[in-house]
Amino acid sequence: MISLDLATLADITGGKLNALADPAARVTGFVEFDSRKIAPGGLFVALAGARADGHDFARAAVEQGAVAVLAARDVDAPAIIVPPVARREDDNSDLAANDPDGSVAAVVAAMSALAAHVARTLSERTGLCITGVTGSAGKTSTKDLIAAVLSASGETVAPPGSFNNEIGHPYTVLRCTESTDFLVAEMSARGIGHIAHLARIAPPKVGVVLNVGSAHLGEFGSRDNIARAKGELVEALPSADEGGIAILNADDDLVAGMRSRTRARVVTFSVSSRAADYFASGIELDDVARATFTLHIPGGQSQRVRLNVFGAHQVSNALAAAAVGVESGLPLDLVADALNNAHGVSVNRMDVNTRPDGVTIINDAYNANPDSMRAGIAALGYTAAARPGVRSIAVLGEMGELGSDAVASHRDLGDELARYHVTHLVAVGTSEAMAALEERARSRGIATLSADGVDDAAAAVAEILATRPAGEDGWATAPQRDVVLVKASNALGLWGVAEQLLQRNNL
Repeated sequence: MISLDLATLADITGGKLNALADPAARVTGFVEFDSRKIAPGGLFVALAGARADGHDFARAAVEQGAVAVLAARDVDAPAIIVPPVARREDDNSDLAANDPDGSVAAVVAAMSALAAHVARTLSERTGLCITGVTGSAGKTSTKDLIAAVLSASGETVAPPGSFNNEIGHPYTVLRCTESTDFLVAEMSARGIGHIAHLARIAPPKVGVVLNVGSAHLGEFGSRDNIARAKGELVEALPSADEGGIAILNADDDLVAGMRSRTRARVVTFSVSSRAADYFASGIELDDVARATFTLHIPGGQSQRVRLNVFGAHQVSNALAAAAVGVESGLPLDLVADALNNAHGVSVNRMDVNTRPDGVTIINDAYNANPDSMRAGIAALGYTAAARPGVRSIAVLGEMGELGSDAVASHRDLGDELARYHVTHLVAVGTSEAMAALEERARSRGIATLSADGVDDAAAAVAEILATRPAGEDGWATAPQRDVVLVKASNALGLWGVAEQLLQRNNL
């Protein structure tokens, strides 16, 4: 964060200093809401959570080096006390779901005001270039690839994991300093107006829209409403004359249709059409579904790229990242080299590991919606297809926030498993939606087991892996380099299945 004294911080946030605060004391370090991460010169943000209240750790944060605390009520440490914020009755944001008294909203509003000040100051003072990324699926993977590309040219800040909501977004902005050249902001939404709000905090110059799927369909009601929300990003961009650039996925009709909603210059990317500005040709997948392809950019230049991230869907994400890099002034060879060397940095996102016995575990258990489920199942299928005779095992949990489409969407996954010749399904959970998935998978000839939770699922997979099919001579076959995909919505914590399987070694 940029250096600011407490008096200025109070003005920016609309708060008041308590009796222990020195108006001239300066915050020179980062903002943190985990008191254990506070470094000297930092600002501690006191958030009240389900299990702990940050206000109770104010003194400890200052003793660890915090200059002051941003708080909703007075504490026994130097603090900026911010005013309450009126709550909207129709607010379905992540923030409102866990904030019964509005104190979290007050602190987050103050943190957002501070982030907006920092973003505006750095944009004007140092030329900080902000790129916003949104879409129903692939935001985090694409954010990581964009950050890898831009980091080849200058200091880049990007959110850790999926810090893409009302709390994580301003927190990420406040990681920027005078030496930061690029900020990559991942933007999510649970309703109309959410992305517009995030864009006001850190006004992007470049906006990337990946796709309009059915994630959060329960909240939005229709894909048209999801498109309306995602399009708020391109509406927030400056005009083409002011350097605004909208990067749109030409393979998604609802995204391509956002062209009319922006004043920015529009460029497109596609894995299927050579009419797009950025497109891929000659796509090949290796035995763990890592893609190699030829990247084509405006002007007729092209270069071969070999990705180190997993899944055919990453080609589209890489095209978006390449477009950001080239449109930001980076040469093609630098962009291609950055993509070649990029690795997934967000945990539990297409994290692929092979055990000593040859079994490959694809841990993509951070989140799930119909689009990302299809991509994960495709990665499982492609990886297994490169190893003739092996078993492919999908450990799937429920996709959340699908509303009335939940049962049908889960049932459709059974057809998707059959499409990619997946041999086994371990279905985790007992909901009506999961029952529909199990029924359809069995009807399509997939060996299906039920599991109540993480431990049951891990044990079920271990048993499958330990049972070797008999060969023609009646003896059990040798280890087959089987492939396991673990995927579900974040709340289920199914990454625990992947962790348990990686600790085992079934020979």
